[in-house]
Amino acid sequence: MRNTSDRPRRVLVDRDGPVLVEGPVDVVTADGTVFTSTRFLVAICACGRSRRYPWCDTSHRRHTARRREAAT
Repeated sequence: MRNTSDRPRRVLVDRDGPVLVEGPVDVVTADGTVFTSTRFLVAICACGRSRRYPWCDTSHRRHTARRREAAT
């Protein structure tokens, strides 16, 4: 799995959201399963709540909203 681009792959990390990776991309999970996306931008779940793991399904939004409400 080698990046053949002449520039580095861009990864955007949001504390309350998914990890956004410029695609196409292969994602290898801890058990060795490989998931492939040919999209130009991929949202990878960082919270572990997604029903479509490793892809983000925005499940983190419900958790973040509850945390914000508790802080007020």
